[in-house]
Amino acid sequence: MLWTAMPSQAWDGRRFTAAAQARGPQAEAGALALQSWLERAARQDEKARVHSINVFFNRRIVFQEDQGVWGVEDYWASPLELLARGRGDCEDYAIAKYFSLLATGVQLTKLRLVYVQARLGGATGPLQAHLVLAYYDTPVGDPLILDNLVTELRPAARRSDLTPVFSFNSEGLWQGVGVKSTGDPIARLSRWRDVLSKARAEGFQ
Repeated sequence: MLWTAMPSQAWDGRRFTAAAQARGPQAEAGALALQSWLERAARQDEKARVHSINVFFNRRIVFQEDQGVWGVEDYWASPLELLARGRGDCEDYAIAKYFSLLATGVQLTKLRLVYVQARLGGATGPLQAHLVLAYYDTPVGDPLILDNLVTELRPAARRSDLTPVFSFNSEGLWQGVGVKSTGDPIARLSRWRDVLSKARAEGFQ
């Protein structure tokens, strides 16, 4: 693999190459596809970048619950783990999109992972815990929602099927999507701490 420099300090291509090669051919193929996609996306304007990364993972990854992929009830995969398996659940999609957008130069302050209650099948459908990624073009604007259930990018105001519970990124934790909560999100969310560590070992920052 030949990796070129990305216009971001949130990406170490050499480390990602080594981690992918260690995981075998499927991980290498997925990593190469992602690198090529990231390089193209990084040359686009920011909203086009967001759309492009959303499309990449929604097309490439097959949805499957953690029990079927990992043999456990709840597992948060790193981007490379997800690409190596080619299958994952909502957390895995959202996490991979988060780190990929950071790698293209999107500012951390514009991205939050959001735990929601999702209303499946319309207004009378059952509620299900779900994770999406929110992109804020401006700090007080209506964020765009990157989702694997509704694959079209839509502003949060048009996602009446989602009720935010809390949101977080590498630097903060919020109630819903608005009021910042006290405490370190990495300490309070053990799976988030673990996936941050794995992603950084793979070359993401």
